[in-house]
Amino acid sequence: MKISRGLFDRMVLQRNRKNQCDAVFAGECAGAGRVVARVTRNGSAIKGFKHVPVGQAARGAFQGRLRGLIAGGPYEIKLKIESPAGRMLDSMRIRDVLVGDVWILGGQSNMEGIGLIKDAAKPDLRVRAFYMDDRWAVAKDPIHNLGAAVDQVHLDLNGGKRVQRDPKVGTGPGVAFGQEMARRTGVPQGLIACGHGGTSMTQWDPARKNLGGRSLYGATLRRFRKNGSRVAGVVWYQGCSDAIAGDASLYTRRMKVLLNAMRRDFGDSKLPCVAVQIAGVFSQDFNNVFWNSIQDQQRRLPDVITHCAVVPAIDLEYDDGIHISGKDQQRLGRRLAQAMAVLRGDRKAGLPPIALRNVAIDGSRIKVVFDHVMGRLQAAGKPAGFMLGGTQPGNLIFRIDLRGNTAWINTSLESKTLASNRLYYGYGTAPYCNIMDAADRSLPVFGPVPLGCPMATSDFVTQWQVSRALPSAGKLHGLAYPRNRKALGLTKREFTGRLADIHLDLFQCAPQDRLVYYACRIDCPERMNLALGLGYDGPVKLWIDGKPRFHDPNGTNPAGQDKAMIPFLASAGQHDILIALASNRGRAWGISLRFSRRMSPRWDGVFLVMPKVIE
Repeated sequence: MKISRGLFDRMVLQRNRKNQCDAVFAGECAGAGRVVARVTRNGSAIKGFKHVPVGQAARGAFQGRLRGLIAGGPYEIKLKIESPAGRMLDSMRIRDVLVGDVWILGGQSNMEGIGLIKDAAKPDLRVRAFYMDDRWAVAKDPIHNLGAAVDQVHLDLNGGKRVQRDPKVGTGPGVAFGQEMARRTGVPQGLIACGHGGTSMTQWDPARKNLGGRSLYGATLRRFRKNGSRVAGVVWYQGCSDAIAGDASLYTRRMKVLLNAMRRDFGDSKLPCVAVQIAGVFSQDFNNVFWNSIQDQQRRLPDVITHCAVVPAIDLEYDDGIHISGKDQQRLGRRLAQAMAVLRGDRKAGLPPIALRNVAIDGSRIKVVFDHVMGRLQAAGKPAGFMLGGTQPGNLIFRIDLRGNTAWINTSLESKTLASNRLYYGYGTAPYCNIMDAADRSLPVFGPVPLGCPMATSDFVTQWQVSRALPSAGKLHGLAYPRNRKALGLTKREFTGRLADIHLDLFQCAPQDRLVYYACRIDCPERMNLALGLGYDGPVKLWIDGKPRFHDPNGTNPAGQDKAMIPFLASAGQHDILIALASNRGRAWGISLRFSRRMSPRWDGVFLVMPKVIE
C-alpha cells in the first residue's frame, strides 16, 4: 500500500467542530477488499479503533475516511486490506500523526522568511510543517525550503533554477504563529508552506489554477488537496510587489478574488484569513504614493471581506532593507495568532487588531480615536509616526499626546489651515512608527485621511454647447425644460479660465434682457456622490437629465465659484446638464461649473475617479 493523499507520517490532521479528525485519504495497493484501520497511542489501541472499517480497495487503488480521533496524539495508524474472507492482502503503517489545526501560509518573501536564522524560534514538537518537498516534520525555520520544492512554479519563478538560500537567513512568522496557536488552543498545529519571495497578486491569480504546480495558486491547491482538503484558515503576507503603477489600485479587488476562490475551492465559505499590513522598505525603487495605497487598502480589507483581519507590522525591526528581523518575525507570528484567535471566536483572546475610528480637528490639534485598543496607547520614548500632507506640506507636528485610545496631535497650524490638510500614520516607504497598545500591537498605517470636508474637486468645465441669445424669460420661474434642443441653436465653444464668459457677444443687449443656455454631457465610470459647484451672476436654472435640480431667480453679481453646491447622486454612465442664464439686463457675464466628489473619511484620494466632460 502507498498513500497518495490525506494521511502521512508526522502530519497534522485538521480537526472538526467536534474536536475530532475527519480525514479523507487515498492511495495505491495490490489487493481488493475493505480497508480496515487500527489506531494506537503509546502502544495501546484506541477504544473504537482496534479493527474499524474505513474504506474500500479495488483495481489497484484504495480510498477511505478516518473519523473520530480526538485532537492530540501522536497516533500510529495501521491500515490493511482484507479480502471478503478476512484474509489480509496488503498493509502499511502511518506513524506519529497528530490531530489539531492546519493552516495555509501564503505570500511573498516576508512570509517565506528572510529573517536571520539565529533568531528563529526553538522547535515545538506539537507544531509541524508540510515542507515544500511534500514532507511533514517538526516545524523549524526555514519551513519554506524552496530549493527542494516539488512544484515547478518555484523553479520557473527563479529562472528555471533551484532557489539557493543564504544559510544565515530563513526565519518567517509561520513557526511562531503555529506555536502561539498551540499555546492558545492546547492542540497541535500544522503549517502548509506555500509562499515565494517577490511574487505579485497577478502571479497568485486563481485563474491560473489550471496550470497546477506551474502556478502559485495551483501549487497551493495541490498541497491543500494532498493533505486531505481540510484546513482551519489562511495566513497571508504579501503586497510589496503590487506597490507599483497599474497594480496598486487593483489590490483590494485582487484580494477579494483570491479569497473568494480559496473559500470556493477549499469548500469553506467562512474560511478565516489573517493578513499582514506590509511594513516599510528602505529603497529608492518604490514610490511613496503606491506603497501607502497598498497599506491603506490592506487596513480596510476587513470592511469589504468577511472573516478577515489585518495585522500591522510598521513598528517592527528589519534584518535588511525590506525584511522583518528574525526576532521580530516571532512578535509578528504571535500578533497573527492573537488576531486569528479573535477571528475564530475565542473570547479570551482579546480584541481585533487596532483600527482607526475617526479623525477630528480641535483648534490647532487633531484628535485621532482608535477602536480595539487593549489597555492604552503607549510608546517607547517620544511617540512618532504621524505626518501632515496637503496644501500646507511638511510635518508641522511638534508633540503627540497619548491618552487611552486617543492620540492628540499638536500642530503649529490654525484650524482653517488644518482643514485643507490630510493626515497619515506611517507616511512614505520608510517611516519611524512606535505607537502600540499594552498588548504589543501596533497602530495601522493609514492615509491620506482628509481633515476637512472630504471632497475631491475637478477642474472647471471649459467646453460647452452654448445657445444663441434668446428672448427673455424673466426670473425663469415658468421656464420649462426645452422640448426642442435643436431650436436653441447650440454650438460648441471653448472658454479659458473658470468663467464661461459671454458678456461681449451674447449679452451686449443692455438694458434689454436675454436668455442663454449652456449644455454639456458628462460620463461617470462608476456610481458617484457628486456636488455640482455652480457660479453665476444672473437668474439661473439647472436641469440634470431633463429634471430641474436648481433655480435662483435672484442671481446677480459677482458670479463667484461654487456659489451653489448642487448634490447629485450619479449612476454610472452619461448624464446631460443644461443651464439657463438670464442676462440680468446686461449685468450678467456667464457661469462656472466644476464637480466635487463626496467621499468617506477612509478615502484613498490617489485613485479617485472623477466625471469626464465628453461634449
